[in-house]
Order: sequence, then structure tokens, then C-alpha cells
Amino acid sequence: MMARGDLTDDQWQRLQPLLPPERSGQRGHPYRSHREVLNGILWIQRTGAPWRDLPERYPPYGTCHDRLTRWTRRGVWSQILEALLAEADARGELEWARVYVDSTTVRAHQHAAGARRKGAKKGALRRLPVKGSDGAAAA
Repeated sequence: MMARGDLTDDQWQRLQPLLPPERSGQRGHPYRSHREVLNGILWIQRTGAPWRDLPERYPPYGTCHDRLTRWTRRGVWSQILEALLAEADARGELEWARVYVDSTTVRAHQHAAGARRKGAKKGALRRLPVKGSDGAAAA
């Protein structure tokens, strides 16, 4: 049963060839399908919920998290993105633009400077003696 937000058949057909093989050939517990796990990962990404709150219709949260981190380390997500971008570019669906940001033109909000909200603590700022031209402290 497909839940709202799960991969459609068309989306799955585009992603499936880009994923690593499903079966490793090793013995052990049954391997969960990439589609089920990917739907679980996408549910977490979409909702922002903690992994432990993953609904029971998806594989266990440990399985989903493990595959997410394993694929991240192996660069699978980057390869998928590059392949999908190349397909879209070949179909003329991408408009490439070059953007430059010059830090001298970006104003920071006054609160971004890290100033205290209630002012400096008492005694936190001391006036240092002003030295004269001869190096001696002025009175």
C-alpha cells in the first residue's frame, strides 16, 4: 500500500537503476527493499520527525538510518543527483545560471553582530588610560 508522499511508480522507475544492487548475496536476515527504505528516509526528511517516530508501515528506523548513512559515505546520493541533473539537462529542462555574492554588499542585521541583549555586564568594560605622545599615561 502506497502512502501519501511515497515514491510513485514513475519516480521509482527513474531511481531504481541509479541505486546499488539490492541483494548483497550474503547470508543473514532478509534484506528490506530499497523502495521501502527510501520511502522511510523520505518520510523523515519530509516531516522532520526523529528517527524513532518512523511509522510502522516503513522498515525499522535503524534500517533506514543505516542505509542513509551508508549511501552517504559511498557517495550514492551525489551520484543520483548528478544523474538526474544530467537527464534533465539533456531534455532541456534546466536553466543554468551563474550567481555571484559579494560580501561587501550583503548587510548583516544588527543582532547578527553578537552584541549582548541587555548591555555589557557591570565592570566588563574598563577604560584604558590614554597614552600621550611621550608614552606616559595622560591624567
